[in-house]
Amino acid sequence: MKTPQLSIVIPVYNEEATLRQITKRVFDACGDIAEVIFVDDGSSDSSLSILKEIAREQDTVISKNNGGKGSAVRKGYKVAKGTYVIVQDADLEYDPEEIPALLAYAEKHHLKALWGSRRLKKQKQFVHVGHFLGGTALTYICNILYGSHLTDQPTCYKMVRNDLLQTFPLKEDDFRFDPELTVMVLRRGVDIKEQPISYHPRSMEEGKKINWRDWFKWVWVFVTLRLKSRLYFVKAGSEEQ
Repeated sequence: MKTPQLSIVIPVYNEEATLRQITKRVFDACGDIAEVIFVDDGSSDSSLSILKEIAREQDTVISKNNGGKGSAVRKGYKVAKGTYVIVQDADLEYDPEEIPALLAYAEKHHLKALWGSRRLKKQKQFVHVGHFLGGTALTYICNILYGSHLTDQPTCYKMVRNDLLQTFPLKEDDFRFDPELTVMVLRRGVDIKEQPISYHPRSMEEGKKINWRDWFKWVWVFVTLRLKSRLYFVKAGSEEQ
């Protein structure tokens, strides 16, 4: 079987309201260049049955007990076959129509990691100013601690070459998987490039799940991983040790 250019991991938790719409947009935008890995994180609504109905032959549907977004994403990473891997949230905040352009840019420039930046595009950046300021602060902290030059560290669109991704000892089960992935890439000496992407922020009433407690957990990941030796960032048994 031909290796797909891209694996799109979609973690799902009670997203029945938007699941059909976002999946159709992913399929229409990415066509045959990508496999889609749906990971249902113990949804209590009809999300799982919808996934089983709409998944294509080349796609994968995984069902697991609720354990957090990070645990769902890691499940998807483990079975990804694409040359590159990216996460697509099941809500409507990010535009999957922009994924092919990100992939083309990564392929053209032979990148190991490419982040889609919401800050590089003139658009509505937030519904709640606290989320905007919190994300900006997280990016600043990351740049200070790791010498990076990111404009949007908390972005969902993090595209990583799969051969590199599979060497990371990712462990976080909740939203902390996001800064963990960024640090894994940076501590391996990879320069993360960015491209502008669109963004349609949700309010807390619409289902925004990150709060100020998560912000401090995010910072804790940045700080504690900064103290680890480089060997920590290579999975046991991988060829890059």
